[in-house]
Amino acid sequence: MGRDLLKMQGLIPAAGGGTRLGPFTNAIPKELLPVGNKAVIEHVVEAMRLADITEIVIVVSPHKHGLSDYLGSGRRFGVNLTYVVQDERKGLADAVLSGEHVINGSFVVVLGDNFFRPKEFLKDLILYHVNERADATIGVAEVEDVTRHGIIMPEDNGIADIIEKPSVEEAPSTLGAIGAYVFEKFIFDAIRETKPGHKGEYQLTDSVKVAIDQERRVLYKKIDGIHIDVGTPADLMRANKWYINNENSR
Repeated sequence: MGRDLLKMQGLIPAAGGGTRLGPFTNAIPKELLPVGNKAVIEHVVEAMRLADITEIVIVVSPHKHGLSDYLGSGRRFGVNLTYVVQDERKGLADAVLSGEHVINGSFVVVLGDNFFRPKEFLKDLILYHVNERADATIGVAEVEDVTRHGIIMPEDNGIADIIEKPSVEEAPSTLGAIGAYVFEKFIFDAIRETKPGHKGEYQLTDSVKVAIDQERRVLYKKIDGIHIDVGTPADLMRANKWYINNENSR
């Protein structure tokens, strides 16, 4: 099953347009916007390195050269970075599928515009996945706005269902996927079976639902601490305020 923790790879989707962060993202990719003294994607790379992941795939869109200009080979972060291109923005599942040809076994997906603390959140998620011999493990947290997340229907420590950005009335819980996943390679086949969903895009939550329907061992783990999707100016300010109040004070 390729569950050797030391050989697990990372994949960071970073092909989105960042339209909600305009005009900032007219000049630079949203993943390069700063949280504290680092680009938000640099915090994600650091979390992967702390989880002993040194082979990382960055999924970019055409002409989004700023990411490779900033991150380079990854050597200064202690990792090796490979860049792959998502030719069209067709959703998160399609972005993950773009990396299939360079993924060799178990792998972690963390969205490149999400800020997490503590830094060890990812290591805990991976250990849970490996110890429970899961096929897929979804990092979740209690969310205030269910309409911004994939919301799970929990069943013991497994997931009975998951709905992408439901209405408040449709939401089966307030536990939302927050951009951190551990997968076995079967997920690529599940993505190929996924039909266009929310906004006509291929949603990763819908691919997880395909896996659930196939009776795969799909688990969830609550991620404690801070999670901020740096998708709007207000969220970017909130992440920086947290960083200034907590990390700069040390």
